[in-house]
Amino acid sequence: MVTIEHDFDATVITLVDEGPAPLQEDVVIRASESGVVVEQYDPDSGSVAAVHLSPAMLRDLRAALDLPEGIYRVRPR
Repeated sequence: MVTIEHDFDATVITLVDEGPAPLQEDVVIRASESGVVVEQYDPDSGSVAAVHLSPAMLRDLRAALDLPEGIYRVRPR
């Protein structure tokens, strides 16, 4: 299941794991002009782990999903 909310300064997408156990914690993605933050609760530490991606890193990730194994430098269009 996925939810999408449009806040004033960001779009918030929540990915909910549905299916057979063991289930993973929800993943929350906050996208704004300054970049993307991916968050997931870590039950082992009792805290939320967050990864911050700049717009350039997000662009590179998007390109990497369609590339074969290797090392690349993505150039802006």
